[in-house]
Amino acid sequence: MAGSPPVDSQAAGPYERANAGASIMIIAIDGPAASGKGTLARRVAAHFGLPHLDTGLLYRATAAALIDADRSPHDVEAATAAARGLALTDFDEAHLRQRAMGEAASVVAAIPEVRKALAQAQRDFAHRPGGAVLDGRDIGTAICPDADVKLFVTASPATRAQRRALELASRGEKVTYADVLADIEKRDARDSGRADAPLKAASDAHVLDTTRMGPEEAFEAAVAAIEAARAKQIPTAVG
Repeated sequence: MAGSPPVDSQAAGPYERANAGASIMIIAIDGPAASGKGTLARRVAAHFGLPHLDTGLLYRATAAALIDADRSPHDVEAATAAARGLALTDFDEAHLRQRAMGEAASVVAAIPEVRKALAQAQRDFAHRPGGAVLDGRDIGTAICPDADVKLFVTASPATRAQRRALELASRGEKVTYADVLADIEKRDARDSGRADAPLKAASDAHVLDTTRMGPEEAFEAAVAAIEAARAKQIPTAVG
């Protein structure tokens, strides 16, 4: 599959990790489906001059490879092989954003072998010079538990279903709000209930509920939370 990669390759910004002396800042943004974390992560990355990785596309690409090969997303061996064969620059994002891919991605993401196959590539991306912004389900808890800043972006299932239904309809997909809400609730249960790296907020994450927020308000709140977290990490100069 050729097309746009899930990587927003911008120049890394000069941010200092506390007590390390290295110019690096890792921002982990987690949250359930349709919470707005992907849009927020892209804006945060642009604001701070950091590269961005949408890790959810890795699981969607794994699912797409299985569907294209007429294999079940429940096939552990085939799913693991597909995950190992991925490259971070080999994605057709429009294809991967389809509703069917999201549901299948939630299935393959529950397979421990698939998560293990994709984990190192995510960690390598996060620890590149300058740092990075990664969004997903388990960035702050499993992939980058040492992230400098962790955000958990959420919203009510009804709000998320409305957002996703509008998004899918804008791309020409015929969906109903009821069907999308059912998908959201099913994915929430699967993502939160899986044994390996379940969806949950890290204990030190800033929880951002966007149910009653517009995109701009959510962005401003995220930037404020990141700046506050960074301020706590920067040692006070002694005169």
